[in-house]
Amino acid sequence: MITDTFDNQSPAIINPTVNPNAPRVDACILTFSHQIEAYVLAHYECEQVGVFACATDSRSLYRIRDGEKTFGFCKSYIGAPVCVGLVEESLNYINTQKYILFGGAGCLNKEIAHGRVMVPTEAYRDEGTSYHYAPPADYIAVRNAGIVADCMEKNKIPFVKGRTWTTDSFYRETVNNFEKHKADGCISVEMECAAMQAMCDFRGLELYAFFTSGDLLDAPEWDMRCQEGEVKGTQHDPGHFRIAMELARYVSG
Repeated sequence: MITDTFDNQSPAIINPTVNPNAPRVDACILTFSHQIEAYVLAHYECEQVGVFACATDSRSLYRIRDGEKTFGFCKSYIGAPVCVGLVEESLNYINTQKYILFGGAGCLNKEIAHGRVMVPTEAYRDEGTSYHYAPPADYIAVRNAGIVADCMEKNKIPFVKGRTWTTDSFYRETVNNFEKHKADGCISVEMECAAMQAMCDFRGLELYAFFTSGDLLDAPEWDMRCQEGEVKGTQHDPGHFRIAMELARYVSG
C-alpha cells in the first residue's frame, strides 16, 4: 500500500546534493506560470545560478536582488513529484531554508471570488509523494499558514484560510470526492501542497504557501471563471508575484 511506504529506518539509494558553499538567499520563490517568469525576467535584476535538466526540458534558477535582500526564483514543473524534486535539487545551487510557493488552484466554494488569495491551513494527501516523506495520515498541517495570514493582513491583502485538497489526478476530481472534501473544510484543490509540506518537514525547510482562486468546481458545471488569454486575477497576474515578494520580505525579517 502507498500508505506503508514511509521509511525513516534505512538510507535512500539516491540523495540530492546539498552544497554548503552555495550562494545564500533569504528565501526562494516558486511559481508555475511562464508568464510570471517572463515578467520577473523583464522587471527584476536576475542572475542565473542553476539549471534543472530532465528529459523533457530544463528550468533555470535565478537570484533576484531586492535592496539589501536576495531571493531565489524558479518556475517549477506542475505536479507533486517534480516540484518536490526541484526543491530538493535547488539546495545544490542556493543556500536557504525558506520557500514561498504560489500558483493557481481550483476553488471548492462559490463564495470565494475569482482571483482571491487562499491560504492553506492543512492539505489532504490525495497524492503519492508525501507518503515517502511523512507517516500516513489523511491531512498534513501547513505549519506556516498563520505567518502567511499575518503577512496578508499587514499588507491589507484580502484572503481566506482553509484546508486544501492535493491530488495527482485533476481529471478524476469526481462529484462525490468534491462534495466530501468541501464538507471537510477544503476550499481549494491543487497538486503540490501536501507533498511540498511533507518534504519540507522531512528536510527541515520552511514552506509558505498561498494560492490564487481560479476555476470553480462548486457549480452545476465546471466554470473556468476567466476568458482565454485573461491575466488579471489569474495565476499569471504579476500582482500575485508582488504578493509573493512581500511574503518573502516578511518571512526573511
